[in-house]
Amino acid sequence: MRPSDIAPSGTLLATLLALAPIPATAFYFPGVAPTSYKQGSAVPLFVNALTPAHSQDDPKLRSVFSFDYYEPQFRFCKPKDGPREIKESLGSILFGDRILTSPFELKMAVNETCKQLCTAEYSQADAQFVNKRIINGYDFNWLVDGLPAAQLLKDPETNTLFYSPGFALGIVDDEGAPMLNNHYDIVVEYHEAAKDQYRVVGVMVDPLSMKNECPNADQPIVLSTSEGDTTTVAFTYNVYWLPSPTSFATRWDKYLHVYDPKIHWFSLVNSAVIVVFLIGMVSTILVRTLKKDIARYNRLDQLALEDFGENGGVEDGVAEDSGWKLVHGDVFRPPKNPLFLAVMIGNGAQLFMMAGLTIAFAMLGFLSPSSRGSLGTVVIVFYILFGFIGGYISARVYKFFHGESWKLNFFYTPVALPGLVFAVFFLLNLFVWARGSSGAVPFTTMLVLVTIWFLISVPLSFAGSWVGFKQAAIEAPVRTNQIPRQIPPSGGYLRPLPSMALAGVLPFGAIFVELYFIMNSIWFSKVYYMFGFLFICFGLMIMTCAAVTVLMIYFLLCAENYHWQWRSFCTAGASAGYVFASALLYWVKDVSFSNWTSGVLYLGYSVLLSALFFVLTGTIGFFASWLFVLRIYKSIKVD
Repeated sequence: MRPSDIAPSGTLLATLLALAPIPATAFYFPGVAPTSYKQGSAVPLFVNALTPAHSQDDPKLRSVFSFDYYEPQFRFCKPKDGPREIKESLGSILFGDRILTSPFELKMAVNETCKQLCTAEYSQADAQFVNKRIINGYDFNWLVDGLPAAQLLKDPETNTLFYSPGFALGIVDDEGAPMLNNHYDIVVEYHEAAKDQYRVVGVMVDPLSMKNECPNADQPIVLSTSEGDTTTVAFTYNVYWLPSPTSFATRWDKYLHVYDPKIHWFSLVNSAVIVVFLIGMVSTILVRTLKKDIARYNRLDQLALEDFGENGGVEDGVAEDSGWKLVHGDVFRPPKNPLFLAVMIGNGAQLFMMAGLTIAFAMLGFLSPSSRGSLGTVVIVFYILFGFIGGYISARVYKFFHGESWKLNFFYTPVALPGLVFAVFFLLNLFVWARGSSGAVPFTTMLVLVTIWFLISVPLSFAGSWVGFKQAAIEAPVRTNQIPRQIPPSGGYLRPLPSMALAGVLPFGAIFVELYFIMNSIWFSKVYYMFGFLFICFGLMIMTCAAVTVLMIYFLLCAENYHWQWRSFCTAGASAGYVFASALLYWVKDVSFSNWTSGVLYLGYSVLLSALFFVLTGTIGFFASWLFVLRIYKSIKVD
């Protein structure tokens, strides 16, 4: 949505009054206790970091670096006693929130006009800094009673008005001159919960650029970038209070706008058709073909035994195996690098539990956007707590592979992948810090993360590994030959790269639409809330990964290739390659960075997320194939 779609400032109040009688119908768990104010009570307005959005004439993102509201070059007005930090959750800090107090004075249900904040002097360097941020489309992010100050936008597809969190730092005129917004019309909607008990249920800000102090909005203000020039800017604001029938529990509904919901439904229907088709193919192969194979193999074994009893030997060709039964003596042979694979599978199981439970909690409404940073905090907490699951699964799989370096398995499971992720995150954070961005995670926060990890997750992983190793190993249904069988060369789609390319596209097809909206919410600092769609997509992705991997492993075994362990992991994990390709396509289509450090940051996080997705989907494919292989070889009679 472009700023040109914002409702004109002159019609803002009239539009809000027209929208006010419309009752909200959706429901969500609020996540925070409501705060009631009496008429005339102070309602604090907090400021957050300025974040990049799209520019006025270009819908592409030009930067990924946020800046502190009180960055000296912005020259914004400060409270008399200086700004104070507002306590934030761990997830809020990691996602770049830097919430501070402000000099704005809002009194419940009391309209005020032409309130003076302060006057600031902008030097040439300050003007260049601010003008560049305006051209790059930076947005203010204010908070009133936990609600983001929004701008009123119109959906071009449905012509419906909705609140979009954040509003423009400035605008660019037809001649390309950036103009700073230094006057703010603040419209606050409130609901009377009881007598003299009012609650904030909506916040709108209409920013303006004024060269002269209000109410004379005769011409906008342009910061001079000429050498030696200084520009004087006066910051002012108006406050208007509007009664609203919207209750506190449904006040976020107007902020949560779905762009073209038909796209989501089309994606779900398309993914469901793919899943039904795949499951139909797998069912046909496994139920019909495998039943025939197993019956034929067992019948040949019986004939061979009868012939052996009558003639003292086996008649040539009577018990000749074919297809996947040929490799029964090698199919449970340990793979190459079993320790590495077991560690990956353990971490994948940990990611799977974390992702599934987080999406389920969010879908039920327990992680509402009113509780800032709750989603990020819950992701971290769940991943740390599921360290026990990661250690247990890794140990069980490694013991099945007959691994002997159990101490290394204990150590690498909680350290290898998290250590790599933290190292990449720390390196990327250095780029953010070097740019002077407020989005850089403080060193103390990183220290807290490391401390929590080693005090909670690592011991839990050790405990899970110990429990896993103490249990009896999962027995293979057939014996493994001492001498490995020679594998005939595979051709066509059974070669590693073609099979991965074919199989990987299907799980990606189940999530690619939701992935686009998730990327939008991450890079454009928007709220993502469509967890119902995401939950269904996650389930479809699991079924698709399992079905397509089992199908490919069946063909592989029929081709007498018994190296299914790594192939199953990489076949399902290949969808991560399409995730990274979609990130590159998103860069070309929706992003146009003005500096190379933004590109490094974008690519770095894209690679990191794709790698985690590879581990997650690879683990799903491995477990589906493992169960499949155990089942089919348990069904045949082998001496």
